[in-house]
Amino acid sequence: MSDKAKPLHVLQFICSTGFYGAERWVLALSRNSNPNEITYSLATTLEENSKDLELVSAFRSDGGRAFEIPMSNKFDIKVVSKLVRIIKDEGIDVIHTHGYKSDILGVIAARQAKVPVVITPHGFENAQDFKLRTFIWLGCQAMRFADKVVPLSPQLMQDVQKYGIKEPKRVYIQNGVDLSEVDKVRQAEPKIKPSKIRIGFIGQMISRKNIKDILDIFDDLAKNRKDIELVLLGDGEERAQLEMYAQTLASRDDIHFLGYKDDRLDYLKSFDLFVMTSTLEGIPRCLMEACAMGIPVAAYDIAGIDQLITHQQTGLLAPLGNKQLLSEYWNTLISEPAVASKLAEEARHNVNDKYSAKRMANEYQTLFNSLVQNGMMTKNAS
Repeated sequence: MSDKAKPLHVLQFICSTGFYGAERWVLALSRNSNPNEITYSLATTLEENSKDLELVSAFRSDGGRAFEIPMSNKFDIKVVSKLVRIIKDEGIDVIHTHGYKSDILGVIAARQAKVPVVITPHGFENAQDFKLRTFIWLGCQAMRFADKVVPLSPQLMQDVQKYGIKEPKRVYIQNGVDLSEVDKVRQAEPKIKPSKIRIGFIGQMISRKNIKDILDIFDDLAKNRKDIELVLLGDGEERAQLEMYAQTLASRDDIHFLGYKDDRLDYLKSFDLFVMTSTLEGIPRCLMEACAMGIPVAAYDIAGIDQLITHQQTGLLAPLGNKQLLSEYWNTLISEPAVASKLAEEARHNVNDKYSAKRMANEYQTLFNSLVQNGMMTKNAS
């Protein structure tokens, strides 16, 4: 803990447009911290597509202070001065940023307010759009000016090194999931009882999630099985295109796009199989939750996912792009309950043992405290 009488005060800053893994991660961090030693406040940008954010509502329901900063355009530099004012007025000790835009604005604000800034990369987007790629590049450059960069997975540790982020600035704290929330739903009576075997996905509908492969695999499997359905929770820039594509498939009547759901964990519990076909990931929070819920998993074998799923031990993994083999694995897990149950139980134990949000929160608190103490020692020395 810092030398101050009050608990350490950290401002979480995110330019949010929904309630995805990063937003749930922010909540998990604050909910699993000791309020006598550290308190969290939240700042989000208020944009056209980010009104009435579930993250803000949930944070305030937990008793936290949340600030919504209006933006007049997609990148409003005036947000910096507003952030600086919040930092000074609220007595913020550290600002913690999440996402390209947040990283850029947060780093500038931290330097003006003279407080440490920590950046946590949650994943990198393999965007095709030139403007977006340029903006992502600028966001990655902001990491150079952070006090600490704390990626969520070993693969992300390697990725940020490409941008010149080396130790000791680059620090690894293993990701965590709020297991108490998941476990409460897991042990409760089911609220949703599907009439068919339910294959499901929860997450953003963006390019790196590669959801078209999920649709293709399901359509292929549905040719020989009329007892299955596909449920997809989440939203994103590719949702409309994916829904249009789904309508061209023979299995379209059994494909359901449900958007955001406040009771996503109840829906997760209703899944008989959780699937992912991502091409790029950190350590997916949705996958952590699926494992903690005891839902069997089949996915592509990529960095990040392989931190949670070991083939034939905690799930089934196919090489990236091998839709035929992944389809066979889907069929195995929905046709052989004993195999599915054994893999799912091993995955649940693995997540409980290694990915506790409480452990993660304690490690972040130690990091924040060290930054504040080092800053105070530097000031005293000067």
